[in-house]
Amino acid sequence: MKLIEREKYLDKLVHVIGTPDIKVITGVRRCGKSKLLEAFKGYIEKNIPDSHIIHINFNLPEYEHLLTFRPLYDYIRSQYADGKRNFVLIDEVQMCDGFEKAINGLHAAEKYDLYITGSNAFLLSSDLATLFTGRTFEIKMFPFSFAEYLQYFGTTDKYAAFDNYMLEGGMAGSYLYSDAEAKYDYIAEVFDTLIVRDIQSKYRIRNPQLLYRIVDFLMDNISNLSSARNITSALNGAMEKIHHTTVGAYIQYLCNAFAFYRVRRYDIKGKKYLSANDKYYLCDHTFRYAKLGTKNMDYGRMLENIIAIELLRRGYEVYVGVLYKKEIDFVAIRRSEKLYIQVADNISDEKTFEREVSPLLKIPDAYPKLVIARTRHSVYQYEGVRIVDAADFLTES
Repeated sequence: MKLIEREKYLDKLVHVIGTPDIKVITGVRRCGKSKLLEAFKGYIEKNIPDSHIIHINFNLPEYEHLLTFRPLYDYIRSQYADGKRNFVLIDEVQMCDGFEKAINGLHAAEKYDLYITGSNAFLLSSDLATLFTGRTFEIKMFPFSFAEYLQYFGTTDKYAAFDNYMLEGGMAGSYLYSDAEAKYDYIAEVFDTLIVRDIQSKYRIRNPQLLYRIVDFLMDNISNLSSARNITSALNGAMEKIHHTTVGAYIQYLCNAFAFYRVRRYDIKGKKYLSANDKYYLCDHTFRYAKLGTKNMDYGRMLENIIAIELLRRGYEVYVGVLYKKEIDFVAIRRSEKLYIQVADNISDEKTFEREVSPLLKIPDAYPKLVIARTRHSVYQYEGVRIVDAADFLTES
């Protein structure tokens, strides 16, 4: 498989070399965590001459004897090199029974620089503080961005390439298949593995069919406001009664495993977060095509999904804005920076353009306001609102 250097993630790892943190790489299955760890290993070998690397990949059978914490701990200690900077890189760490005991013991020794990856369901962001007694530094990975997609294929016509990206998405393993059906079969298998092997195993799901029905509902309602209660109402039938607390728990499991990302609502005027109804976006929009098919595709919803994930990838906190009963697709906040964003597939129609722009013009503050659409035109301004093509926005530095 062709590899590209995912510089932003690699830079994050490079900048924490030598810190006492336990560095944890998280993200959905097959998004590139193992490849990033290999790239980081290459960086160390090239740039740190006094380094000594202890690299364990639990996907490989030669490390089968280390699948419980004590042999793992003893093996790493036996590999320690005096007078060197000792780096420990462990891939798929959750395959080792009691791995947290080994990692905590190595961290307490204060002799190792620790980097680990693992299955999302077993190495959750919310669990890191509980699992590890030392401080953790999390590197959150996503599937390929559009900019990385361009880099991978080496194309210069970004507008045409974006049409392909809308269909092919960022799961790079699917790029090896030339047939569209084969691509989607691969992507569906990745998603099913995430649910069956990770989520069902972690949480001992008693009703896997309900989990799949919730997945289908969320996929079919990308960009729509949802809640555990309204999903429960939609799924309840004469033959089966489902409780909304079960639905809410299953949704949380899906978010924990980075399959979906929850986006809360934010009252722009009142400057407060709203508790009822959220939106859920897929970690990669092509999971929807792979699971539900490409008939009746709503490009506007898929574009909104792409923009939501890109904002998260860039480190923004993302919310759905509410102002005078009008909705702003995204309020993106990063430290002192704030953006108001509307997303539409096509704004060539005057009524559509007015519908997208008018809520932004009612926002009283001076933070930047954008409409992102597939315009295939250069950026322009309309009464202070920046109108930008989606492909241009996604490739801005």
